[in-house]
Amino acid sequence: MTRKNTAAAETLSLTDATRLRADRARQVADVLRRRVRGGDFTDGVLPAEGDLVAAFGTSRNTVRDALDLLRAEGIIERCPGVGTTVVARAYPHGLERLQGLAETLREHGEVVNEVRAAGRIVPPREISARLELAAGEPVVYVERLRRLNGLPLSLDLTYLAPDVGEPLLAEDLAGTDVFVLLERITGQPLGRAEVTLEAVNADPHSAAVLDAPRGAALLMLERLTHLADGRPVDLEYIRFRGDRIAMSGLLHRF
Repeated sequence: MTRKNTAAAETLSLTDATRLRADRARQVADVLRRRVRGGDFTDGVLPAEGDLVAAFGTSRNTVRDALDLLRAEGIIERCPGVGTTVVARAYPHGLERLQGLAETLREHGEVVNEVRAAGRIVPPREISARLELAAGEPVVYVERLRRLNGLPLSLDLTYLAPDVGEPLLAEDLAGTDVFVLLERITGQPLGRAEVTLEAVNADPHSAAVLDAPRGAALLMLERLTHLADGRPVDLEYIRFRGDRIAMSGLLHRF
C-alpha cells in the first residue's frame, strides 16, 4: 500500500471509529431516555458513570456522550458532587383510546385548563369542510392552555360544530374535558377520531404560552373526532411540549 493510500485508510479508520462511538452513544441515550420516561429512577438520580459503563458494556466516553445528548434535550442535568439527575419527565399519552387529556393523565396529576379564547368565528374553508359545514358558517372556537401539575403541557386550538359548540360555551371549560362535555350535550358517545401526529417548530405565540424556546420542537396532534353516529363535531390542533409528553400505542400487524 502506498503512503497516500495508508494515510487514507488511517483517516477512514478514525472516521469510522468516531461514527461508531456516536452511534453507540445514541443507542445508550435511547435506552436511558426510555427508562427515564418509564419512571425507573424513582429517586430522580441516574446510576453513576462507572455503573452505566458496566451495564452497557461500552466506554466511559460513550456514556458521557449519551448523557450529553439527554442533557441537550432537557431531560437530565449533571451536577458535580450530586450526579446525574432527572429534571424533566415526559408523561405517557396513549393513542389506543379516544380520551381527553385529563382522562388520559389522571394517574399522573391534575390537568388544569386556562381558557384563553372562546366564541364564534368564521373559520377557514378547510376547517368548515373537515366538519362537513357550509363555507362561511360560523363555528365555535376554543383556545386553551393546559397545565399538568402546574407546568405548561399543551396549547389546544379547538373548532366545534355550532350546534354542539354553543351549549358547550356555557359549561365548565376550565375544569372539564371537552370530550366529556360533548357526550353530555349530544346524549351519545364519541365514536372515532382521525389522528395525525407530527413535529412542528414553536411559533412565537405558542412558545410564549408554553414557556418554551422560540423554534423549539413541539409535538402537534391533529384530531378530527366523530360522534358514534359518524358525524364530525370536533377538530383540534394540539401543540404539546415535546419534552413533557410521550406518545405510545399498541399496534397489530393484521
